[in-house]
Amino acid sequence: MKKLTHAMEGFIFWSRWLQAPLYLGLIAAQGVYVYQFMHELVHLISKAGTLTEVEVMLIVLGLIDVVMIANLLIMVTIGGYETFVSKLDLEGDPDQPEWLSHVNAGVLKVKLAVALISISSIHLLRTFINAAQMEDRVVVIQIGIHMSFLVSAIAIAWTDKIMMQSLAVSSQTKH
Repeated sequence: MKKLTHAMEGFIFWSRWLQAPLYLGLIAAQGVYVYQFMHELVHLISKAGTLTEVEVMLIVLGLIDVVMIANLLIMVTIGGYETFVSKLDLEGDPDQPEWLSHVNAGVLKVKLAVALISISSIHLLRTFINAAQMEDRVVVIQIGIHMSFLVSAIAIAWTDKIMMQSLAVSSQTKH
C-alpha cells in the first residue's frame, strides 16, 4: 500500500508539468501582442502629421495598453511557472527580474490585481478622452468594472496581508 501511495503522490506532483504548455501558449499570445503593437506603431508613424492630438493620444494609449497586457503576460508566465511548475535556474543572471526572487502565489495575485487595475485605468482614460462618442451607459459600466477591480485588489491584498501575519505568528509560536 505504501508503494501505491508513493507512486500516486509522485504522479500528482508530476501533474504540475501539464501546466507547461499553458505557459507556452501565453508566450505565443504575447507574440500576437507584439504584432499588434508593431501594427499600431506603424499606423501612428505613417499617419504622423495628419492625426489630431486626440487621435494620437488614443493610439498611444492603445500602445501603452498593449505593453501593460504584455507585462501581465510575462508576470503570469514567469511567475506562474516558477510558483507552480518548476524553479527557474537564474541564479547570478544579471537579467533576472527583481520581483522573481520573492514571488509566491499571494504576491503573484496582488501583482496581477494591480496590473489589471492599471490596464483598466488606461481603458477608462481612453473612454474619458473619447466620451463624446460613447453612450453614457457604456461609460458608467466601465467605471463600475474599474471600481470592482479596485475593490477586488484591495480585498486580495488585505487577505494576503492577514495570511502572511497569520503565518508569521504561527512560525513564531513554533520556535
